[in-house]
Amino acid sequence: MIEIERKFLITSEEFKNEAKKSIRIVQGFLNTDPERTVRIRIKGEQGFITVKGKGNATGASRFEWEKEISIPEAEQLLSLCEKGSIEKVRYEIPLGNHTFEVDEFFGENTGLFVAEIELNDENESFLKPNWLGKEITGESKYYNSQLSKKPYLSW
Repeated sequence: MIEIERKFLITSEEFKNEAKKSIRIVQGFLNTDPERTVRIRIKGEQGFITVKGKGNATGASRFEWEKEISIPEAEQLLSLCEKGSIEKVRYEIPLGNHTFEVDEFFGENTGLFVAEIELNDENESFLKPNWLGKEITGESKYYNSQLSKKPYLSW
């Protein structure tokens, strides 16, 4: 239940030509405390509740627990969430033995694109596509829980 991921900005929207799948995501947060974030998400036709713990020193590893819930349950829980929500489309781009997930944000976060890759080890090597930009792993302002409170367009 430890998630290891690295995050990056992107340099172009070229990734869209390489995407094998895309899905719309709407999410809110019942709790945005960095020690324990509780997220409610509707991803396509599925609902989820996710609890995330505080990241380690690099920000690449942290506890994550997720459970699928029904769409009506997710909708009810979204109505209880803190102010601020996240709307995005997630693109999946396979490359080598990994899959990059690139989020294109909308609403108050329009213009922000964040790529992430899940790894088995923080130091695991992976192929880097030409559209991958600056690494932002551990930069909390890019966490969805923080973007819901201080959106990208307000920076």
